[in-house]
Amino acid sequence: MTDLGPLLGGPTPFLALAPMQDVTDGAFWKLMHRYGGADVYWTEYFRVHAVSRPEKWILDSIEQNSTDRPVVAQMIGNDIPSLIRTANELQQLPVAAIDLNLGCPAPIVYKKCAGGGLLREPQRIDSILGALRDAVSIKFTVKTRVGFASPAEFDTLLPIFTKHSIDLLTVHARTVAQMYRLPVHYDLIRQASETMKCPVLANGHVYSADQALDLLAQTKARGLMIGRGVIRSPWLFNQIRQRQRGEPVTYPTGRDVLVYITALWESQASFDAPEKVRVERMKKFMNYLGEGVGTNGEFLHQIRRAETQDNFFRICREFLDHDQPMPLEPPSPQNYPLG
Repeated sequence: MTDLGPLLGGPTPFLALAPMQDVTDGAFWKLMHRYGGADVYWTEYFRVHAVSRPEKWILDSIEQNSTDRPVVAQMIGNDIPSLIRTANELQQLPVAAIDLNLGCPAPIVYKKCAGGGLLREPQRIDSILGALRDAVSIKFTVKTRVGFASPAEFDTLLPIFTKHSIDLLTVHARTVAQMYRLPVHYDLIRQASETMKCPVLANGHVYSADQALDLLAQTKARGLMIGRGVIRSPWLFNQIRQRQRGEPVTYPTGRDVLVYITALWESQASFDAPEKVRVERMKKFMNYLGEGVGTNGEFLHQIRRAETQDNFFRICREFLDHDQPMPLEPPSPQNYPLG
């Protein structure tokens, strides 16, 4: 499926998996799909510069996509000729849209004036968006944060996004400087929803089905993009759908979570890599999942010190070998009302 149109104009809000570099690869998409999955998947970003070539493992995630859901190819960079060249290449693949990343908060990215770093140069963004809109014949989308240092910068950025005929704007309602800290400026997502001619996706600290529905109502967004929340709980997508249908939310048991962790291990392990490297790879995911296990942080404390597969799974069994339901929500979640 390569058509984004039915989701953008459909009757119900849609759910997207947020791209997270070196985490949300094709293997992770496949695993999410087993739990209901997203309605659309974003690739990790293609790094674009004068001598770049599209990364093979990201191309593989597109060409080997088995979810039957649309895929959006994400680019990051600032050189217009290179972005146009790469966009033209990516449009030859089975993708539903080309996306420009204006939100990555990693210093190694923003210090090169790419990702979230471009938010410091609105005029440059204007030029890039104009050039890409002319070059992209399929859907063209943008994923942004609300500013680099201050949310007040969004008042300058939003008219630029409005000016160009983009097909979808995803707003991660934090600044680049915030990284992933609270609060999330949901009022600015609503401002975008009320201003943009295209649909808007809300992104940032979606952690439960009830909060997700409240967030949709608050922001008037067309849908939700979720990253860390579904790494922590792949059940979240379907839990949101349950609430949309007015059904009770079902929660996994500890043993269900244990099965998920085992499936993660099997999907992510490079079997020719040293055992310690494989364990370290899993910790990328456990840093998110562990937020929902217990209230005292002991699970994460122990798992971060595991060095062998046996020790890793011994800790998991110690905390999760039970049949009690687990909401898997972060500690002391807060919902930030409009205001």
